Amino acid sequence: MEKMKAIVCTKYGPPEVLQLQEVDKPTPRDNEVLIRIYATTAHVGDAKIRSLKPGLGPVKDFFFKPMMRLMMGFKGPRNKILGMDLAGEIVAIGKDVKLYKKGDQVFASAYQGFKFGAYAEYICMPEDGLLALKPSNMTYEEVVPVSNGALTALLILRKANIQEGQKVLIYGASGSMGTYSVQFSKYFGAEVTGVCSTGNLEMIKSLGADKVIDYTQENFNDHGEIYDVIFDSVAKIASSQRKKSLKKNGVYLDALSSSNGLKFKTEDLIFLKELCEAGKLKTIIDRRFPMEEMVEAHRYVDSGRKKGNVVITV
Repeated sequence: MEKMKAIVCTKYGPPEVLQLQEVDKPTPRDNEVLIRIYATTAHVGDAKIRSLKPGLGPVKDFFFKPMMRLMMGFKGPRNKILGMDLAGEIVAIGKDVKLYKKGDQVFASAYQGFKFGAYAEYICMPEDGLLALKPSNMTYEEVVPVSNGALTALLILRKANIQEGQKVLIYGASGSMGTYSVQFSKYFGAEVTGVCSTGNLEMIKSLGADKVIDYTQENFNDHGEIYDVIFDSVAKIASSQRKKSLKKNGVYLDALSSSNGLKFKTEDLIFLKELCEAGKLKTIIDRRFPMEEMVEAHRYVDSGRKKGNVVITV
């Protein structure tokens, strides 16, 4: 059987549990497309699965870990090839595929019921899966985080039904979801305040933020502003601090609880494609690593210093 290179998660643990191996190359079923992957991401979600650290806090993590093992595998992930996001080219199609053809350039989310699979040279996906044609004005590396970071941010912010002229605060504005959230909030017509560290203030301004707050110098609650919407994109605002600067009937959202029950749809990916092509959405790439340096990429994500996205070239 033909082989391909993939990053295999041998067990739960530090980045070193990720190993480059040769595995069987998949063959598309009748309703599937075979995608040659050119880019994926080192995503915080992949790091949480690899390390078996949900990131909910010490107490919640203690109780949630057994559930994670039950869902994903006891000693290590059952599906050992991680990777949520991918961008690449369709190189083969099943006989029943109608939506795509060989040669189509696409971006997609491989996150389907804890299956993942984007840390590889090839992946098979059903034609009605979460994939869409790549924006014509973006590279594989630029578009690959859109299918996760941007899509999740969009669906969470839709819950707030942001109206033109409202005041929106994005906490953790320099992360993957944060950078996209600043742009979405501006697209919806809001006055946007981004909270980030000193070194990222200019970047957040360049994405359209009307105001920026350096959290290393001051607490956003001491700024005197009252917001219609507060989105904690990194789920780090203490519960006692969440509503001090929120309007009485304002909306508080965070990356963890607000992502529960989200319905990811292909039409949302197509909407994001159109936004990208219209120049309304761009991707911030912090660092790029070749697939052979996946351990170093995960180590960097674990450091918490990531801004925007960490992209893996395959």
